[in-house]
Amino acid sequence: MDEGKSMKASSLKQVLYLSYDGLTDPLGQSQILPYLAGLSAKGYLITIVSFEKPDKFEASSRKITQYCAENNLLWEPLVYHKSPPVFSTAYDLLALRKKVQQLHRERNFSIVHCRSYITALLGLWLKNKYSIRFIFDMRGFWADERVEGGLWNSGNPLYKYIYTFFKKREKAFLQHADAVIVLTEAAREVVLTWSPNYKVTVIPCCVDLNLFDPSKIMDTQKIALRTKLGLSADDYVLLYLGSIGTWYLWNEMVAFFRTLQEHKPSSKFLVLTPDRNLVEGDKDFIVLSVAREEVPLYISVSNLSVCFIKPSFSKKGSSATKMAEVLAMGVPVVSNAGWGDVEFFRDRLKNMYVSEDTKELPPLNHYRSENQDEFFRDLFSLESGIMKYDQVYRTLLS
Repeated sequence: MDEGKSMKASSLKQVLYLSYDGLTDPLGQSQILPYLAGLSAKGYLITIVSFEKPDKFEASSRKITQYCAENNLLWEPLVYHKSPPVFSTAYDLLALRKKVQQLHRERNFSIVHCRSYITALLGLWLKNKYSIRFIFDMRGFWADERVEGGLWNSGNPLYKYIYTFFKKREKAFLQHADAVIVLTEAAREVVLTWSPNYKVTVIPCCVDLNLFDPSKIMDTQKIALRTKLGLSADDYVLLYLGSIGTWYLWNEMVAFFRTLQEHKPSSKFLVLTPDRNLVEGDKDFIVLSVAREEVPLYISVSNLSVCFIKPSFSKKGSSATKMAEVLAMGVPVVSNAGWGDVEFFRDRLKNMYVSEDTKELPPLNHYRSENQDEFFRDLFSLESGIMKYDQVYRTLLS
C-alpha cells in the first residue's frame, strides 16, 4: 500500500491508551510519551488515560500538558489512590470504567492499548462490549513479579486470592488479545509454550539515541565533571544507574566493587539513583540523583557499569532500560545471568559481559569502550520501537 494512503487511512482511527503508571512519573516520560508521540506523528489519534500521583502531577502536569499538545496527544489524567491497599485499586478501576465509557461514546475508538495487567481488565471488557481491538502490552509477568518480589504475601489469603485472580485473567488477556507485546525474547518463549497461537511481538524498552549519544559529549565537559566529582585522572569509575530495591542485587554490586578495588585501588563507585537514602557507602562512593538530560554526561565519565538483578521466573520478562542507555554511550556493562535477554545480548552486543558468578572479575583489559553497531540500533532505538508498534497498529486496522 502507498505510504501516504496508509497514513491517511490510519489518521481516521482513534486509539485509546490506558496506563496505571502516570505520565508525570519518570517512567511515563521516558517509556510512554516518546512512543506515543512517534505514533501520533504517523497519523494515529491517541487518547491517553493515566493515573497520576498528586505530588508528581502538581510538579509536572503543566510540562506534560504542553508536551501532549505539541504532539497532538489527548490526555485524560485520573487521580491515583494508594491506600487502603486493594480497595484503592478497585476504586480506581471503577473511575477508569466510567471514564473510558464516556470517551468511547465521544471518540469511537478502534484500538484499546493497555499497558500491563490492571488496565487490561478494562481493555478486555471494552473488547467484549464494543468489539474494540485489544492490545495487551503485558510488559512482564506482573502477578508473579508481585509475589516473587514480596509485594504480595502468598501466605495471606487475600493476596493469594488476588494472585489467583490475575493469573486467570492473564490467560484470558492472552487468549482474547488481538496483539500481545512483551519486552524480551525469553518472555515470548514462555508465553508461546502456553499456546503457540498467541499473537506475540517483542518490543524491548528503547533508548532515545538522540539524547544518549556519546558524540555529543565534549572532552572539556568530561574533564569539568570529573573535577566537580573530585575524581583524579587515574581514578577508575564503576557506574550503577537505576533504582535500588527489591530486584536489584545491591550487596552483590558492592561486593563486585570491592573486588574491583583489589585490582584497581583508585576505583570509585558512581551511583546514580533516585534512592539515595538507601545507599550506605564510604569515601569511595559518589551517590547522586541527577536530571534525565544530565545522565549521558555522567555515564561518559565512567569506565565500566554493573547491573545485577535477582534471577527469577518473572524477571525473564524484564528489559533494563538503564543498561541499554549505558551501552548506547559505549560504556561496557557487566551483568549476572538468569534474567531478561542478557544471555542473548552477550552473544550479539559489543560491551556486554555476563557473569555466572557476581563475585567474578575477568581481566579488566577485557573491557573496552565501543560505540554500538546497527544491530544495537535496530534492537533498542526509539525509532525502531515506534516502527514495531506502528506495524502492530497497522495489522489490527487492516
